[in-house]
Amino acid sequence: MSIVVFGSINMDMIAQTPRFPQPGETITGTHFITLPGGKGANQAVATAKLGRCTYFVGRVGGDSLGRDLLKRLETFDINTQGVFIDKNTSSGVAMITVETSGENTIIVIPGANGNINESDVIRLEKILLKASLLLLQLEIPLKAVEIAAIEAKKLGITVMLDPAPAPEKIPDSLYPLIDIITPNQTEAAKLVGFPVSDTETIKKAAEELLQKGVKIVIIKLGQKGAFYATENEEGFVSPTVVKAIDTVGAGDGFNGGVAAALDRGLSLKEALKWGSVVGALTTTQEGAQTALPDLETVEQLIINN
Repeated sequence: MSIVVFGSINMDMIAQTPRFPQPGETITGTHFITLPGGKGANQAVATAKLGRCTYFVGRVGGDSLGRDLLKRLETFDINTQGVFIDKNTSSGVAMITVETSGENTIIVIPGANGNINESDVIRLEKILLKASLLLLQLEIPLKAVEIAAIEAKKLGITVMLDPAPAPEKIPDSLYPLIDIITPNQTEAAKLVGFPVSDTETIKKAAEELLQKGVKIVIIKLGQKGAFYATENEEGFVSPTVVKAIDTVGAGDGFNGGVAAALDRGLSLKEALKWGSVVGALTTTQEGAQTALPDLETVEQLIINN
């Protein structure tokens, strides 16, 4: 069986700077690089580098960026037969600014990602017959995400949703289709409508998402680890301590780590440890896909911790 990722693929244009500029201010940065990204593609690379058979379904534009993005996925042995080349638009682009501290701001221009619709789900359906787990994010139209989740549930496939970037509201009909949801604190706050800032509100947010129909809630807490809750148990996951230089892609690494571990048949708690380790290691290098760790590196850190 395999992991199928249905989502976005972008080219990341990353500028490093001592600090973020104020509105109307021009400052001098220190470094610029162009790297492949997009939350969907990042998570596909994460699971592939962790040794899982991975399929990616999405869209690129009919430009040189699209060709480069597909070649990059294929270098990781990711199956891209489900990717449609949309010749009438540009590929997705993310403009990323990274401070010296490692914090970042991101502007996403969806391009071809924004045109994903039911025709893409038709391609997805055929690939889902080979899958055990479907990874979804929200950098593509929400309607397509919901239809994809419906088709996966019909086939008994585990659906894992990273609700990023979080919309103001997710349809109530989507929640019961989700087996695992993985918001960070900011995203969780948008989903439940109140601040998620301390132990009490973290637990309250998780409980509300469970009541909406989600089976497993995982709230990512950055340097503080993560919190998980199911109908029968809950708990905090300790962070993996590393020297972070760039937080871009850390959440995608976390999701990829959890998905890969579950696909290996590991328990939820073991999968959360994998997520913590992969997410942390991703912050130790620049970029997203280029920073995602391989299986050997992850297993070694797990053994040492």
